[in-house]
Amino acid sequence: MAVRAKSVPHMSMSDMKGLTIQVITGRWFVVFVSFIILSVSGATYMFGLYSNDIKTSLGYDQTTLNLISFFKDLGANVGVLSGLINEITSPWVVLAIGSVLNFFGYFMIWLAVTGRIAKPQVWHMCLYIYLGANSQTFANTGSFVTCVKNFPQTRGVVIGLLKGYVGLSGAIITQLYFAFYYNDTKDLILLIAWLPAAISFVFIRIVRYMKVTHQPNELSVFYKFLYTSLGLAGFLLIMIIVQRKVPFTQSEYGVSAAVVLLLLFLPLVVVFCEQFKIQQSQNPVFVDPLPVETVSEDKNDKSYSLSLAPTSNSDDARDSTEVQETRWWQNIFSPPERGEDYTILQALFSIDMLILFIASICGCGGTLTAMDNMGQIGTSLGYPKENISTFVSLVSIWGYLGRIFSGFVSEHLLTKYKFPRTILLSMTLIVSCAGHLLIAFDVPNGLYVASVIIGFCFGAQMPLVFAIISELFGLKYFATLYNLVGVGSPIGLYLLNVMVTGHLYDKEAKRQSLSNGVERRIGQELNCVGANCFKLSFFIITAATCFGAIISLILVARTLEFYKSDIYKRYKKQDEGPKTEMLVVLNGGDRKQKPKVGM
Repeated sequence: MAVRAKSVPHMSMSDMKGLTIQVITGRWFVVFVSFIILSVSGATYMFGLYSNDIKTSLGYDQTTLNLISFFKDLGANVGVLSGLINEITSPWVVLAIGSVLNFFGYFMIWLAVTGRIAKPQVWHMCLYIYLGANSQTFANTGSFVTCVKNFPQTRGVVIGLLKGYVGLSGAIITQLYFAFYYNDTKDLILLIAWLPAAISFVFIRIVRYMKVTHQPNELSVFYKFLYTSLGLAGFLLIMIIVQRKVPFTQSEYGVSAAVVLLLLFLPLVVVFCEQFKIQQSQNPVFVDPLPVETVSEDKNDKSYSLSLAPTSNSDDARDSTEVQETRWWQNIFSPPERGEDYTILQALFSIDMLILFIASICGCGGTLTAMDNMGQIGTSLGYPKENISTFVSLVSIWGYLGRIFSGFVSEHLLTKYKFPRTILLSMTLIVSCAGHLLIAFDVPNGLYVASVIIGFCFGAQMPLVFAIISELFGLKYFATLYNLVGVGSPIGLYLLNVMVTGHLYDKEAKRQSLSNGVERRIGQELNCVGANCFKLSFFIITAATCFGAIISLILVARTLEFYKSDIYKRYKKQDEGPKTEMLVVLNGGDRKQKPKVGM
């Protein structure tokens, strides 16, 4: 009879040292480090805080500033280069390149704004802010893609959590900026130049691909991470409200920043607890073996013999060695089944990818247009100036909640009810239309509700798109494929914001100026007042978003059967690994025992 002896855990210094090493080298620490990296990678969301410094210090007009803003959005969303580099190098290389780009781009802007270098030409500034913003794609790819590949069976919650920290990054950096520099917005540019670069370099070798092993309590650990992030988001929201009502000194901002850092590092406690559980479960177990009088080393002695034989047959082993990898230029129009690893060209020429790209152009283009114009919309519709900043804060916080919702809720519905993520994507697009219509019809106090709806839908859309890409086309080239679809955001932003909204706004402003008998001078900024400033624009945006929702329903129909199957089956097989059969023969073969041992 086997008896298991269990001792009370005692942590000696050597055990603590071993636990610390296991924490630093474990998968959960990679997730925590990714939280930290992404929590300071959202400098593009803070453009409104330092854009006026660029405008006044360099003597730009509003049109030039809008051009610089466009290159900022272009750099933040065009991450194809980071994806391709990630395919052929390790994540640390991607993070290193991103750090250099971040520091160079924003540091050059800081030098220009503070007059430490000669006034750059406009195209120089466009290049600087493009490089600085493009570093965000390298940080996303290096950490985000790595975590998704390390946790393929819970990729929905991984995507939602990581994107949630990106959404909070603007508010986090703002609190740190007030604590470090108080109210000098020029130094904010310096902060976003050195802080993300420094953090990426500190943790650059931690973020790496690791062996995929599924833990039974994996999802519950991510829920613990969720609770800590919700606490951080709640505190930031409270600070945003309080700091707009009550003036803070720099020391008080320092206390607020200290609490933010505490909440930001709180997931490290979860990492230590989980790694401790893993360490305890791996401790050797003492077993009292079946009574055996003698164990002879003589091969002819049958009193005790042990043999290990792999259960996998030789045919499978031979087949696995004969499988040749499909090159990127091969079988472009003969892709594998959904869920297998597509090549980049197979995915690009897929109808499913085309549908996702169009949906991203229509959906993200509309919500980004609303977000970028939220201040101008509030002014045109007659909202008090102090309330306009509230809209921006609501968009940020609800964008975080949208990311969390799309990650955790979609994963729960998928695993428990086989509910496709594609349906949630269509629903998100349809709901965002309500926010656009509230702006178009100028519903009384409707901008408050619209900012909540638009922020939530914007936050939910891209994590859903990224998760769908990983599920339909596999994880092998996920870094490149998700960045390719991300190009749809700036395309939609240019079409709906610059070509439609900006053009119609200027047209209405000119009409109002002429009807009031005011002659506009060259270079004078156009201002439009009233519901007509954005009415037609948001009708067009609503129509485009509805079109994207209809297109996405085609993808729902195409993938319905796929989502009814076990889409994570291949990763579960990897977790099981090869099995061996242990044959224990006792007393000349009278008793046989064949336990399965997973390697």
